[in-house]
Amino acid sequence: MDPSIQIDEEKNEAAQDHKKKNEAILEGLLFLTGDDGLTLAQASETMDLKKSEVEELLDELQKYYVSDERGFEIERFGETYRFLSKACVHSYAKKLFQINNEAKLSNAAMETLAIIAYKQPITRVEIEEIRGVGADVMLHKLEARGLIKEDGRSDAPGRPILYSVTDEFMDAFKLMSLEELPELPKFGDGQEESDDLFKQ
Repeated sequence: MDPSIQIDEEKNEAAQDHKKKNEAILEGLLFLTGDDGLTLAQASETMDLKKSEVEELLDELQKYYVSDERGFEIERFGETYRFLSKACVHSYAKKLFQINNEAKLSNAAMETLAIIAYKQPITRVEIEEIRGVGADVMLHKLEARGLIKEDGRSDAPGRPILYSVTDEFMDAFKLMSLEELPELPKFGDGQEESDDLFKQ
């Protein structure tokens, strides 16, 4: 084999490996940023790549996730990208997280609901700052149960999603209005306060 051809092949393989690594990193960042999404600027700064390079990688990932074999898709909102479950998953998600009169919510769920009820509309990052732990998975569960909803977007960088409680939340906890909520508890001092707050 011509040495120059071998060198070119090795360069191509190295380039493909580098591309796959960057795509994997982007997938991880998309997962970590959750509903708030990942902006081109954030990815560019984090990965030390040009915005155009990041955009090209994300566009290719979008095409990959369009496949019927994938349960997720990547949505683009301006310069922000985020993972979404596909429509074919929605009915199963509702079954998985469907709330009923006998359902018990965890302490973490109660605390997250309390924060949203008192502070709405509020972003995921603001919830996490109050609780001190990640809230992405919990928000998905509460939204699937119909207790919270997306309520527009913040004007903050990246335009993160805002969350508010729903009418179903009001019905579940027998509230006529949010004014009936007791005094705001001190989150982080223990779980008992949030349990008592929304005891069914």
